[in-house]
Amino acid sequence: MHPLDHFSYCPVCGSRRWVEHNFKSKHCEDCGFTYFANPCAATAAFILNSRNDLLVVRRAKEPAKGTLDLVGGFVDMYETIEEGMCREIKEETGLEVTAVTYLFSSPNQYLYSGMYIHTLDADFIVRVSDDVKPQAADDAADCLWIPVSEVNPADFGLLSIRRAVERFLEERLWEKY
Repeated sequence: MHPLDHFSYCPVCGSRRWVEHNFKSKHCEDCGFTYFANPCAATAAFILNSRNDLLVVRRAKEPAKGTLDLVGGFVDMYETIEEGMCREIKEETGLEVTAVTYLFSSPNQYLYSGMYIHTLDADFIVRVSDDVKPQAADDAADCLWIPVSEVNPADFGLLSIRRAVERFLEERLWEKY
């Protein structure tokens, strides 16, 4: 189902003459308002120490509760994608990070409140010292260090994260940063 199919009325004037404009927008035939369903910005971090252990979290909430995940989440309004990444790291692990390096992006769909939200995920690599002590918080139930050589993409419950982990491993990106 297209995300805009969930909305039957124009959000500006309330008209039911709220019709498909093109594949990514709806248009109100009464007031002229057009709404575009563009993807939301989201982030994920490959946090590594000097031994190339990857910091992962166990998801505390649905979707994919109990599976492994990378630290990350949605970017808030008025923050850069880098600021959003640093904030998510702080919220989920307590770690203060000031520098993140962009790796790649990928389109995604994230199930939230029964609706698929289209996102554009930006993946980053973050290097931290070996003595950092992450503490699970927010929507992370646990923090785990896993040697990169033991990371199994099948353990990650969200398809977009699993694909990002596969790419990270296939391209051996930890060796390049």
